[in-house]
Amino acid sequence: MPSTTLWDNDGDEQRTLIKRKKTNDPERPLRLTGESGSRLFAPFRTIGLVSSTPVPFAAVPLGKTTFQITTSVGRCLQTYDLRRGLNLVFLSRPETPENITATAAWKDRVFAAWGRTGVEGRQGIWVFKRGRKIDEVEMPRGKQGLVHQLLVVGSWIVGLCDNQIHIWKSVTLELYTTLAPAGRRTGKRKRILSGVICTMPTFLNKIFVGRVDGGIEIWNVSSGRLVHTILPPSADVGPVSALQPSPALGILAVAYESGPLLLHDVGADKVALRLTSGPQKSGCVSCISFRTDGLGAGPDGRLPGVMATCGPGTGDVQFWDLNKGGRIIGILRGAHDPRSTAPGAAEGGLNKVEFLENQPVIVSSGLDNSLKTWIFDETPFSATPRILHSRRGHAAPVTRMAFLPSGADDADSEGKWLLSASRDRSLWGWSLRRDGQSTELSQGNTKKKGKKTGLWVNRLNTTMAEANFQDLKASEIVCIAMSLNRDGGTGAAPNAGAPWSNERTNERRKGAAASAVNGFTGWESVVTGHKDDRYARTWFWGRKRAGRWAFETGDKGNVTGGIDMFNLQSGQHRRSFPAKLSRSQAEHRKAHPAPAGAGLHGSSAVELAVQLSPRKHIGAVTGLMVDNINKTLISTGVDGQIKVQFTNNGRKESWLIKRQFWDFTTGKFLDNMDVLLYTAITGLRYHAANDLVAVTTLDCSVKVVDVETKKVVRELRGGAEAIHDFCFSNDGRWIVASSADSFIRVWDLPTGHQIDAIRLSSPCTALAFSGTGEYLATAHEDSIGIHLWSNQTLFKHVSTRPVRDEGSAVVQHPTVSGEGGLGLLEAVNDAEEELDEESLRNAVSTGPSQLSEQLLSLSLVPSSRWQTLIQLDLIKQRNKPKEPPKAAEKAPFFLSALTHASKGEEANPQSSIIISDRTRIAKAAAPGGGTSAGNLFTALLQRAAEDGDCTLWQAHEPFPVQHHPANFPSGSDGLFIAHLKSLPPAAADLEIRSLSPPSSASSHEFTHFITALTSRLAHKLDYELVQAWMTVFLRVHGSDIMTMAAHGEGEELGGGRHPALLRHALLEWKACQEKEAARLRGLVGYCAGVVAFLRGPV
Repeated sequence: MPSTTLWDNDGDEQRTLIKRKKTNDPERPLRLTGESGSRLFAPFRTIGLVSSTPVPFAAVPLGKTTFQITTSVGRCLQTYDLRRGLNLVFLSRPETPENITATAAWKDRVFAAWGRTGVEGRQGIWVFKRGRKIDEVEMPRGKQGLVHQLLVVGSWIVGLCDNQIHIWKSVTLELYTTLAPAGRRTGKRKRILSGVICTMPTFLNKIFVGRVDGGIEIWNVSSGRLVHTILPPSADVGPVSALQPSPALGILAVAYESGPLLLHDVGADKVALRLTSGPQKSGCVSCISFRTDGLGAGPDGRLPGVMATCGPGTGDVQFWDLNKGGRIIGILRGAHDPRSTAPGAAEGGLNKVEFLENQPVIVSSGLDNSLKTWIFDETPFSATPRILHSRRGHAAPVTRMAFLPSGADDADSEGKWLLSASRDRSLWGWSLRRDGQSTELSQGNTKKKGKKTGLWVNRLNTTMAEANFQDLKASEIVCIAMSLNRDGGTGAAPNAGAPWSNERTNERRKGAAASAVNGFTGWESVVTGHKDDRYARTWFWGRKRAGRWAFETGDKGNVTGGIDMFNLQSGQHRRSFPAKLSRSQAEHRKAHPAPAGAGLHGSSAVELAVQLSPRKHIGAVTGLMVDNINKTLISTGVDGQIKVQFTNNGRKESWLIKRQFWDFTTGKFLDNMDVLLYTAITGLRYHAANDLVAVTTLDCSVKVVDVETKKVVRELRGGAEAIHDFCFSNDGRWIVASSADSFIRVWDLPTGHQIDAIRLSSPCTALAFSGTGEYLATAHEDSIGIHLWSNQTLFKHVSTRPVRDEGSAVVQHPTVSGEGGLGLLEAVNDAEEELDEESLRNAVSTGPSQLSEQLLSLSLVPSSRWQTLIQLDLIKQRNKPKEPPKAAEKAPFFLSALTHASKGEEANPQSSIIISDRTRIAKAAAPGGGTSAGNLFTALLQRAAEDGDCTLWQAHEPFPVQHHPANFPSGSDGLFIAHLKSLPPAAADLEIRSLSPPSSASSHEFTHFITALTSRLAHKLDYELVQAWMTVFLRVHGSDIMTMAAHGEGEELGGGRHPALLRHALLEWKACQEKEAARLRGLVGYCAGVVAFLRGPV
């Protein structure tokens, strides 16, 4: 590594200028710009995933106090604690190489099988403990199928594939044997086994495996032999879809895809009970669970025998009373969102329900990305449970996102909350600080709506496409606007009415309800626009629920370019844009109709629009914004007028895109900005601080408009695909845009360059930049989670050189666990170049100490040093102990020898001499003088005075090694000033107090010290340090100086003219100080005047 070496006058090597370098952790992989594929952003983590895969959860009890539930979210496991309200406690690290296909919990460990469909051999089983990988299971060699089910049976681990069964030892994790059932492979996957497996308590080392042909095989895992096969009840029952042992010994519950639900007596090999699982349209039973606390059945719920079943086709859970032939005692309707066949609809259906051991609690998970716990009430008895805890997320890809702005009270919410809307018609608020605070904004009781509309009853007789529960919610959100200036918080809107009912407060109300409404000062803070809906709907952010108003647009949902303004507090319509014509304007327009053919040739369309103003957009409005002072409203849209151009090939059509400016108070049309383009405007974004507007068009470009000048200042172009979403950075310097070609591009507005291009594996459909600049949030077509990226420019310099899309590597999305990502603290550590202690000690600063001789320069000494020096007396007084220390009554036996030794040392008369000799004053008074360590301060001060200029002084005579000039910082600082800078406040105070007053011909320390500070002040260096040193000097030695001044000028003391020399030095200090103070006051006054002029009214 290149370095520079400094040499002293004798040619000895002293110090080395070491280049700053990073120290790499061997256990931590390096993150290079080329590897990450992005200059500006680094993957951080993914939020919003709870149970996003069909892999069932795994539950295990922890002692007698709580249960831990583990779900799979792709390549990561998430563990929730039931006692803590399903709070997330563990995230597995490292992430598996491929998606997880099966999980099993056993004691304090979680087994996770992973692999990818269609890739033989790339699979494995990892063992996790408290979220950390602790071991791997030995996998069989050769081509093997994926493991779809894991089961722990005593000392065995069983992995179920399509056509094989692998057995491992749970202690050593080594492969024991592989079982290969015989039979004909059927179905699309060409499999023999149906994918279900279980064990029974009284059958040692036995497993029960379901087959595609409806049979159930019983295998002995210890001997590896097939013990018995339970035949299906008929040939048309289909594959076995569920197996579960019951609390009754020897009874096995079996479900078939096309047949009944059976309780089979394994010992007698006969059917004990046959149940009908319900209408075939609702789907087969895929999961069975038994209640084990001995309650829930019978008329009063005091009998055992409750069974729960569910299937993937619906979101309902059926509860059975197995006493007296078995019957359904309750149906939990809508436990999870049902599966819908509508295009673009969210996934739904249940994949597992499980009763917790000896608890009246049942856990359910579904494909709607949710995990819920339900509890049964004993008094009064209820056959169906109520919700206990719930963890959810979006069930469909996110379409719109926005970070929450700061409130009127400057609450610390900016950049900490993220709002997102999805195709599942939900609006979520995500907390980036605490995952458990994330919640969905309520749209009312949808179950109650379903009961009123008869959807719960009718859905049993209809197909899944006809019974879509998403219709109970508002349609998909396409735009979001919010402001927290008048948000009422958690106590906002004491409204008992239905959401969006437009019910206004009745003044006749009496009592507490009326006072609560009258005392209400806040109102809704979020407004959303919806797809194919003529209403704009309001939301309470503080209460996390839907608001009171649904504002109907003036054009009744038709795309006619209408703009309306409503009052959020009262919900009343205030005005339209443009405002209604007055009687005189209407008569003028009627008397002067538009000429025929206007707008078809030349520029007559623009001239006509100005003459007949005000005029609204003829086409759809694609963007709205209001300036900071609510004075101007800007709208963008596709104008319905068509300009005709003639080319060599004939006739060509183009759109006339209009940006119109409106008076926000009166609704009058102010100005328009016409830009002739061949495409339409698709979106608008506004940055208030810069007063810039950015619009996107169908030609895949972004145009930036200055609102003040109404000019296009930048036209940014990137890929050839449509732009999905775009936004400004928090400081308005960048524009970040995502397009259909799976790129996220970043443009720098000052230069107009594309400074970053992030290539992803799937297109980004929505993005948002946090108000603090910490994160960029993105959402993608193939994911229901929200990905967060760290802004690396907060921690290091990033070049703004232009980049191209060619050669960009595909960047992996941020992971759920944050593995491989870059957090805030990690980014700071990576950006800082670390130095070891020796390098810091020997490193030399080569930069200039003063940029110009005309500039007043401060020192690099920490401000705490000189501030402490001024207040050192007060600090000592405050730190003075109130009473002397008390000796210990009894010392431990092993300290007796040490105690006697300390007493003997105190008795030694030489010890007092050694202690007293440690002080600076005693060393200075000791005979010998010269350049000892005791009078180093005095010696450096004397040498500086002999040279004539302490700031540029260098030694002429050799010093001892410990006081050699090479051991002090060089440059413009002399040895005396450098030594004084290096002293701590207490030592500097002691040295200044130790200065000897003029008493002999050889004592000029006062004069030399004042001259040194005056020289430093004249060079405009270390201004604050010089003031602090002089303050302490005058405070300590002021009385001595006044005593010498009383003798008069010219009076000799001990053979010297010390008062005259001292008075001359003080006068020089005074003149230099007044000169610098006057110059400093002039500069400060000039700057204050310029600032006042710029801030004043024009």
